[in-house]
Amino acid sequence: MAQYIVTGNYTQAAMKGMIANPSDREKAVGAMIATAGGKLESFFVTTGDTDFIARVSTDDLTSMLAALMAVGASGAVTNLKTVQCFTSAEFMDAQRKAAAIAAKFSAPN
Repeated sequence: MAQYIVTGNYTQAAMKGMIANPSDREKAVGAMIATAGGKLESFFVTTGDTDFIARVSTDDLTSMLAALMAVGASGAVTNLKTVQCFTSAEFMDAQRKAAAIAAKFSAPN
């Protein structure tokens, strides 16, 4: 399964709602990810440029993007960003493949 890091920010309305009615955001995010056929691997509330970070695994990126679109459209979050992440083993494999490709590649003149 491919893995992705999703970050974003809570909107003012969402924060007001969390203050008025505290809720487990990890549980909510996990349910949304599961609806899209993925798995929430980890979830953290963060400080700095983003309010949360989630590591998600899925084989269906289209469904995951659809779920993120639905969440963004809800008005609860903003500034959603998704990047693919790789394990060390996956990156080692990419390095080996790059070496094989580089051995056969000639830059155009």
